[in-house]
Amino acid sequence: MDYTPHLKKILSLAVEEQASDLLISAGSKPMVRITGTLAPLATEKKLNTEETKGLAFALMNDAKREKFLKDQEIDFSYDFEGKARFRVNAFFQRQSISIALRLIPSEIRNIEALKLPSVLHEFTKRASGLVLITGPSGHGKSTTMAALIDEINHTKEAHIITIEDPIEYIFTNDRSLIEQREILSDTANFSIALRASFRQNPDVIMVGEMRDLETIATALTAAETGHLVFATLHTSSAAQSVHRIIDVFPAEQQNQIRFQLAGSLVGVVSKRLVPRVAGGFAPACEIMINTTAVANLIRENKTHEIGTIIESSAQEGMISLNRSLADLVARNEISLKDALDHSPNPLELKNFV
Repeated sequence: MDYTPHLKKILSLAVEEQASDLLISAGSKPMVRITGTLAPLATEKKLNTEETKGLAFALMNDAKREKFLKDQEIDFSYDFEGKARFRVNAFFQRQSISIALRLIPSEIRNIEALKLPSVLHEFTKRASGLVLITGPSGHGKSTTMAALIDEINHTKEAHIITIEDPIEYIFTNDRSLIEQREILSDTANFSIALRASFRQNPDVIMVGEMRDLETIATALTAAETGHLVFATLHTSSAAQSVHRIIDVFPAEQQNQIRFQLAGSLVGVVSKRLVPRVAGGFAPACEIMINTTAVANLIRENKTHEIGTIIESSAQEGMISLNRSLADLVARNEISLKDALDHSPNPLELKNFV
């Protein structure tokens, strides 16, 4: 049976409803997430195991089906008739197939449209170094990184190589030449693609995720050798990001890595999306800039003191997450309860609001 018409119907409904996510699972109606709230598609019926399998396979070509059946899960992107793009994760649960689809907006919004701190513009002006975009899954790391890459695209003559799993936003060349490589489709993995990029003459490299020691080591080398590198980490703060990078290396290498990172790091953006009072989400950001004081802390293995430097360096463009949350509460954009729920230090936040 051809499940393509049914798939198109469900995807069309998700796009029409302006859903951020679509979830397909046996025993349930297809579910959409709209401004954070999960609800079933009212016009759809509950799906059985055969139907979820058919819908999943309708999203995949032969190579993806083969990999999925071998690994029992897969990530990929899906272009829906030029109307929308989805980031897809298919997986098995209780011997049936489920699918999680994230709708990727067709428009790449800029820093102002995303309501991100204006200091982020400075990161795009650097000639070399490492910029980290961090935060939990689903809190806009890819969207933020796309905004930074597209700003370079519109303001500099640069050769930009992206390494993604999967490709999410599609860039249109303006002043820059952008080449997008997808894991498995265009290259075997992040570390191989990153090593190969040294021979591809890039000015800017975007790494979708730094997952392992080899990728992190190569990204640091790229940042040290004249490339501007943007990368994401699943960490909750600037201090944790620095610690994660250093800690992935063997103990005997860590001192050398501290010096490398202190010299090459440009800054860290740690982002949360917090529900707005009026609906939708507001970004709360911790911004760390690698000043002399921060670099000294990294070299001296005093990353636990980075938060204090951030709190006292507002004049240099740094922002603590609690200050960002407090500002959103003061502007009545988010509730105090939601701010406290997303705060790394709720007691401190109460003193700010």
